[in-house]
Amino acid sequence: MLKSLQIENYAIIEFVRLDFHQALTIITGETGAGKSIILGALGLIRGKRADTKVLYDLNKKAYVEAEFSLSASRFSALFEALDLDFQEQTIIRREIRPSGKTRAFVNDSPVKLEQLKALADRLLDVHQQFDTLDIQEPDYQLHIMDALAGNLDDLAKYELLYGQYEGEKSQLRALERKQRSALKEQEFIAFQLKELLEAELYAGEQEELEQEQKQLSHAEDIKRVLSGLVMGLTEEEPSLSEQLTVMSNQLYTVSDYQKDLPELAERLEGLRFELEELSNGLNRIAEDTEYDDERLEEVNERLDLLFRLQKKHHLASEEELLELQEELQQQLDGFEGLEEQIEQLKSSIIKKEKQLWQQGKALSAKREKAIGPFEGQLRELLQQLSMKYARLKVDLAEAKDLGPKGIDQLRFLFSANKGGRLEEIRGIASGGELSRLALCIKSMMAGAITLPTLIFDEIDTGVSGEVALQMGQILQQLSAAHQVVSITHSPQIAAKARKHYFVHKEVIKDRTVTAIKELEKEEERVEELAKMLSGNPPSAYAKANAKELLAR
Repeated sequence: MLKSLQIENYAIIEFVRLDFHQALTIITGETGAGKSIILGALGLIRGKRADTKVLYDLNKKAYVEAEFSLSASRFSALFEALDLDFQEQTIIRREIRPSGKTRAFVNDSPVKLEQLKALADRLLDVHQQFDTLDIQEPDYQLHIMDALAGNLDDLAKYELLYGQYEGEKSQLRALERKQRSALKEQEFIAFQLKELLEAELYAGEQEELEQEQKQLSHAEDIKRVLSGLVMGLTEEEPSLSEQLTVMSNQLYTVSDYQKDLPELAERLEGLRFELEELSNGLNRIAEDTEYDDERLEEVNERLDLLFRLQKKHHLASEEELLELQEELQQQLDGFEGLEEQIEQLKSSIIKKEKQLWQQGKALSAKREKAIGPFEGQLRELLQQLSMKYARLKVDLAEAKDLGPKGIDQLRFLFSANKGGRLEEIRGIASGGELSRLALCIKSMMAGAITLPTLIFDEIDTGVSGEVALQMGQILQQLSAAHQVVSITHSPQIAAKARKHYFVHKEVIKDRTVTAIKELEKEEERVEELAKMLSGNPPSAYAKANAKELLAR
């Protein structure tokens, strides 16, 4: 429940504090006295935006502070979901600085407006003068039926699944567009990849081919040079090898006479052996080297292919061509993956659609079951408000397609007069009739939706006399199970208050301010109700009437 509300430096309020009764609190006052300012302050608590225009003193900050008494069983999960620390005595505070900067706090912890709004929507249900228009909207009518049918938890599950369903449909459309636009690109990539794969590239091939091309192009020179070297080294008379043999033998003949000569003789003999191995190696290469015109043509053609591919793709080596080949393969695999994603999405959408139809039918069945009791109870309440012949019929029909709230199309059809034709509320119900409808429906919903505090702003618009008295009784009955705050011009409703505040203007230091006084004594309430009945000053008859209202 809402325990208290403090407002400072807001609009024409210097400072006020209201302490609310757990049942019915009434706020009255002349038009323009500042009752709507209180609602504006509550709007800040509910996360609405504000600016420096609301500052009473432009050099001071304004603040609005509301204290709530909450049960852990009902609200701790909500606080946890909003990442807030739960306290049974919770204080919500909004500040507006002269700079225009606003701040919000829950239990002294700074919060974002989104968090504040989500919390306040569960703490307060404010019905303002123009909220009667909500009753004319099909979405709100559907919300009413879901609340009375006990559908809200199931509807939340449906809405979650529907959101996923719509998200996947949107994703599928995007993927299909991507697939269509990628078709030509896919064909081009496949052509490029095919060309590279057919080339059968491998790393280091270009270097090998260029070396082989040099060898084949100079085969005769290689053979001629190497053959001449072999002749000189080992085959002609006298060859260099034979000369080294003679020299080695000569050195051995004197090696016993000087200690360093044996080593040098061995080295000279080793040089001869190495020279012979060198000659054998050169000879093998010479014998293996043959000019092959066909092979040279193959090598040149292969190199031409490599150079052509490099030039085509603006690359410098076959290694870069191989990297491109891998990239193209990955892109092509990505197109195949796109097709797989599309098929998976289609399968998931079909599955979710089936689940949504099942859940939608279950929601629809509960709505249909709730229609009869709703129409009957509403008829009884309207009769209490002097609408003896008023009828409201709920027209429920299955839609062709899934919707965000299920598979139903729902509308309220209304007639205020006997024998009148049932038509949609919009354009047929008067302001007073809409007010009475709104109160009756809100009182019925309060039994189905957990709302600690119901705030009504001039729910009595367009009604008076006995109808207003019956409205007061409905508010009184409603306050037995729910905290109710009502801002009213009706003395019949004000008489039902467990706590009554009077809003008025005062002039302090040449400035007009809004002041609020609690009418605690019976004579104060009689005086205020009498003024509401007949004006100021009230007549003796009005005072007597006021006493009678308080006694009822």
